[in-house]
Amino acid sequence: MNENIMGGEARSCESPCLCCEEKHECDLVVITGGPGAGKTAVLESVKKVLCEHIAILPEAAGIVFGGGFWRLESTSAKIASQKAIFHVQREMESLVKGEKKWGLGLCDRGTLDGLAYWKDTNESFWKTFDTDINSEFDNYKAVIHLRSPSLNHGYNHENPIRIESADEAARIDERIKEIWQDHPKYYEVPSSDSFLEKMNKAVSLIKQEVPDCCK
Repeated sequence: MNENIMGGEARSCESPCLCCEEKHECDLVVITGGPGAGKTAVLESVKKVLCEHIAILPEAAGIVFGGGFWRLESTSAKIASQKAIFHVQREMESLVKGEKKWGLGLCDRGTLDGLAYWKDTNESFWKTFDTDINSEFDNYKAVIHLRSPSLNHGYNHENPIRIESADEAARIDERIKEIWQDHPKYYEVPSSDSFLEKMNKAVSLIKQEVPDCCK
């Protein structure tokens, strides 16, 4: 079953489930990482092996920028885009939880990823969104951080929305680690010469978070 949300695609995984639960309380897991980390490939992989009670939420930035939101270099424009991304992310999460169809939602980035791109103080981020780091941590069951590859390990610009250089991607990736690493269930998946090895590790971590009734 596919659900279109604001131009993005929130979708259930493909395998039928023998679970007899008619309704689920949905936990959220963040799949994060710097540009080029392989989040999309990992989520495409798990879509084929996990059951229909697992939802995959699209990246909010892709919805915002892919939908035509102006992507300018000024500080005010960058802050405006991150505000839009935060609210799209939060509302997608609320939708998936509210439907009671899914026991797990896999988020292509979480709300705190915006802090890695924020062009003002951390304090202004918390004030802008009326939140704090612990409240945001509490919203997610786990965080799986795929580290960005270096230029020598396969970083590229195949995604048209990806504009960062390899050095910029590395800086953003390190900032993402700083932001998320104190989450109680933070997992780091290092870059590897073999992307298949990296993907298998990430998929294994995701499977650990699947509800017992759907395993």
